[in-house]
Amino acid sequence: MVNHRLKATAATTHLGGFSDRLPPALSVKSGDRIEVETYTGYYLYDGAPEGFLTPEFVQLCQTLSRDRIVGPGPHLLTGPIVVETAQPGDVLEVRLESISPRLAVGFNAIRTGWGALPERFSDPKLRFIDLDLNRNVTEFPPGSGVEIPLRPFFGILGVATAERDRSSIPPGIYGGNIDNPELQPGSRIFLPVFVPGALFSIGDGHAAQGAGEVNTTAIETSMNGTIQLILHKNWTLDAPLAETSTDIITMGFGETLDEAFESALNGTIALLERSLNITPEDAYVLCSLAVDFRITQVVNSPQKGVHGAIAKSMLPDTFQLLPNR
Repeated sequence: MVNHRLKATAATTHLGGFSDRLPPALSVKSGDRIEVETYTGYYLYDGAPEGFLTPEFVQLCQTLSRDRIVGPGPHLLTGPIVVETAQPGDVLEVRLESISPRLAVGFNAIRTGWGALPERFSDPKLRFIDLDLNRNVTEFPPGSGVEIPLRPFFGILGVATAERDRSSIPPGIYGGNIDNPELQPGSRIFLPVFVPGALFSIGDGHAAQGAGEVNTTAIETSMNGTIQLILHKNWTLDAPLAETSTDIITMGFGETLDEAFESALNGTIALLERSLNITPEDAYVLCSLAVDFRITQVVNSPQKGVHGAIAKSMLPDTFQLLPNR
C-alpha cells in the first residue's frame, strides 16, 4: 500500500461532469490510500467572502482550462483517479477514512426552477453560512439559537462511463451526485466499473444536509478527506451499494420518488435473497418488517434518490455483502 496526496489544482480537477477523455490526475494501485483536497463554488468565487477563498482556489478558478469543463453541472471534482488493472465489470470499493471541512464557511443557494418547491420559492438566493469548526455546529438562521450539528460528507463519489460528457448533476448506477449524508467516515461505498482504470472522481463537499436536500443545496464547502481505493475482481454489482458503521445501504434512482423507491426496494430484495439464501417473497416481507427506506435527495434532476438501510445488528454472521461471480 502506498500513501498519496492529491491536491486540487487546475490540472487535477474537472468541472461539470464525468468523462473518459480526461487525463488522469493520479494513478494508484488497489489498496492505496489518498489524502485528497476538494474545492466547491467555481461559479461564484468572484463574489464570495474572503473566508470562502484561498489563493490556491482563486488561481484554480482563474486558470482551469476549457477542456476540463466536461459537462453542464456546477460541481468541481478532483480526479479522475486511475486504479491500475481496473476493467469494466469489476467493483471499486471506496473507503471513507476521514472527512473534514477546509473552511469555516459554506454556502447555500436557491436556484430558479430547481428544488422541491420551485414555484413557491422561485427567486434565486445565495447565502454564505459561518461554520463553528471548534464546536462542530452552525447556527441557522443567524441569531435564532438553532444549532445544526455538522456532519461533513462528500456529495459526489463516482466513476466515469462510456457516456461522453455526462453531467455531474444526476446520480445513477455509476454513483455520482448521490448526496447521502449517511456516508460518514468509516463508511465504504461500492461502485461498478465501466471503463478501464475506473476513473474515480470525488467532490461536492457538504458540511451539513437534511435528507432530501429540498432547496437544491446543502451547506456546500471545500472539503479534505482520506480515502482508500480497493479493486474487487471477483465480485459483481448492478448498482451502488454502501456500508456504514450500523447499516447496509442500498440505493435506487428514478425520475420520480415512486420510481426511486421501487428501484431501491427491488435492489434490497435482490441483495437479501442472494446474501441470505432466502426466497424473493421472504425478502419482500423482511423489507416490510425491518428495512428503513429513506429519501436521499429530491433535487438532482432528472434523478431522485431513495436508499434502504438494513441494520447490521440483525444480520447473521453468514451474511455476504457481495457474492462472487
